[in-house]
Amino acid sequence: DCPGEEGTGGRKRNLSLLRNKLYLGQRRRTAPVVESTATAGDHGNLRRSQSDRTEYSQKLQEKMAPQAVSSTPSTPPQEDEEEVSRRMMARRVKIIAELVQTEKDYIGDLDLCIKEVIQPLRNKQIARFDVDGLFSNIELVHQLSAKLLSLLEEATTDVEPPMQIIGEVFLQIKGPLEDTYKIYCYHHDDAHTMLEYYEKDEELKQHLRDCVQSLK
Repeated sequence: DCPGEEGTGGRKRNLSLLRNKLYLGQRRRTAPVVESTATAGDHGNLRRSQSDRTEYSQKLQEKMAPQAVSSTPSTPPQEDEEEVSRRMMARRVKIIAELVQTEKDYIGDLDLCIKEVIQPLRNKQIARFDVDGLFSNIELVHQLSAKLLSLLEEATTDVEPPMQIIGEVFLQIKGPLEDTYKIYCYHHDDAHTMLEYYEKDEELKQHLRDCVQSLK
């Protein structure tokens, strides 16, 4: 009970209170750190989860690819090669036949154009109508197309499909094709402009209508 002992007890109580305050303060400072660490850990787990799903998807695709290939029935190599060769030859024959028929149809259209449009317009001798300027060298195109058709028929008629050499035909006529269509294409834009002008003139437009009606 002496003043010295009372002072000592007070200092002990103050020290105890100070320790409690330090402990609580330490908890307050560390709590956000722990919480943020846990949050970061959750995001880390999420990233790993997405990565796992991506990796799994890739592996699944790799596993399915061989199954898709293996699902097709296997055939003996020799039979497979024969079937492929047969189908390729059948396709080649069909393409050549379509090529020949297309050239025939094209020549038929050129025949109609020359007989029912170009020649009648020339015979009318219309002063303001430039027939050659409008149709360029289309008659030379017709002659060249007839030559091409003749060569194609010569290369395919009474010739076994494996012996039909179509490429040689185009190599043979390559030069004339280039020379003729170079002129036709060069004048195409001018002919289109000329036609638009003629369609604005009612008299000239009527001549064109008569030709179209004749074609029909």
